[in-house]
Amino acid sequence: MLFSKGTDIKLTIKTLEAGHPVLITAFYSNGLTLLKELKVYLHKKLPNKSFKEQREYRAQYNKLSSLILIEVIDHKLAVKKGPAIGWLEKLYPETSNFLLPFVKVQGLNSAWQWYENGITIPVLRNKIHPYYGTYFPTRFDHLILFDNWLKRYEGPKKSAIDVGIGSGVLSFQMVKHGFQTVYGTDTNPNAIFGLTESIKDTKLSRKITLEYASLFGKSKKQTELIVFNPPWLPTSSRLNRLDEAIYYNETLFPDFFEGAKQQLLPDGKLVLLFSNLAEITEVSKTHPIEKELAEGGRFVLEKCLKRKVKLSSDKTKRDQHWRALEEVELWILTHK
Repeated sequence: MLFSKGTDIKLTIKTLEAGHPVLITAFYSNGLTLLKELKVYLHKKLPNKSFKEQREYRAQYNKLSSLILIEVIDHKLAVKKGPAIGWLEKLYPETSNFLLPFVKVQGLNSAWQWYENGITIPVLRNKIHPYYGTYFPTRFDHLILFDNWLKRYEGPKKSAIDVGIGSGVLSFQMVKHGFQTVYGTDTNPNAIFGLTESIKDTKLSRKITLEYASLFGKSKKQTELIVFNPPWLPTSSRLNRLDEAIYYNETLFPDFFEGAKQQLLPDGKLVLLFSNLAEITEVSKTHPIEKELAEGGRFVLEKCLKRKVKLSSDKTKRDQHWRALEEVELWILTHK
């Protein structure tokens, strides 16, 4: 089915619900119109108040919106007044003509703007330029908490390990505060490729070593500081690479603590950045760090620092009353 200005909206949404694709034609704005109408339809059909209901709404939206397609010809969108997106050629160099979900194109467009223009992070001197498909922070309370801790850190600064380095913010913070070397891993190849590209011609390339691997990778060398900013919510479904930065599976924390026990020097510190998000949204009653301290027999708590999260903008349409209760946490553990 083709969709342009004047196409019947109800019929189009029925087509999507039947599992059939819809192709956006004529103008890029037609895709925006259809997505807006789909959101209106789903808001009427599904409750969207609690955190769990919001997840269900997003699941339905993701399912139906993925069937809304747009054509790419010669690495350019085949509609009028569409954005120029450099990723279309960078990510698909050998295929110039193809179809993509409209929401994917929106994501590519945003990611291209972030990559080209950079993103300002309050705790860093320079902007970051995240590669497509790489997690980067959009809220900064936990980074400020970590930066304040680093200012007071009086231990050795010879080396550190950043597990799940993402866009590199925590590593950049550690280098800023005097750490000589940082070893960073990530299970997302885009994160490793993008960071390698962005630091290769800078002094950071001599200070930060990167490996595409889970947890501690091939590293056998013990270190005085291990930093981990894990996902803050447990998963209930299969994940893609970017979701792995947001949701954790049941083996992540046990595997991490087992590896950290081997990698941390006798007097070293283990720092985890976390949140009470799962608890206040009633997604989970188990706090994985508290569980490790109670049952793991590997580490003891030196200190847990907390910071209230800045409330969401009034422009946010989701009902986020629980945000008023949210705190970010910085856990400092040492060997038992």
